[in-house]
Amino acid sequence: MKRVWLLLILIPLVLAGCAGSASQQSGKAEADWMTPRDAIFQAAEAAPGFIEGTFVMRARASGSGGGQTYLNSELDYRDQRCLTISISPAAARELTERLGDHPGQALIGEDILVRGPASRMRIDFMADGRPSGSYYYQTHVLVIDADQIVVL
Repeated sequence: MKRVWLLLILIPLVLAGCAGSASQQSGKAEADWMTPRDAIFQAAEAAPGFIEGTFVMRARASGSGGGQTYLNSELDYRDQRCLTISISPAAARELTERLGDHPGQALIGEDILVRGPASRMRIDFMADGRPSGSYYYQTHVLVIDADQIVVL
């Protein structure tokens, strides 16, 4: 009798577990994509290290500096909710060939997937060429190969 009760309890639990894993596998790719918010929180938790992932965002603004091209998920790159895609010069050249225009222009307004490492970066405010003591954090995803970016 104890075995029957044990089976009656265990069978529904096993079946529920199977049903849950099947539903998790449908749409698995999308479930693995991280939003800017997810990326920022997870990168902050991993700091000073980084996280690997696939990030989904709309490119709302762009900029450049130090040879890098930047795509931002927010209009203001200093916004704490902003995820920044940092594209190397070589990857920017590859993307320009693929897209027909520089990624800083071609990708604005586009929803993109970006694969790579994301890390929290400290950005110092400068005064007379020296750190002022004030700073903020940005979360950057490093792109060194054009294949890391896919337009949705």
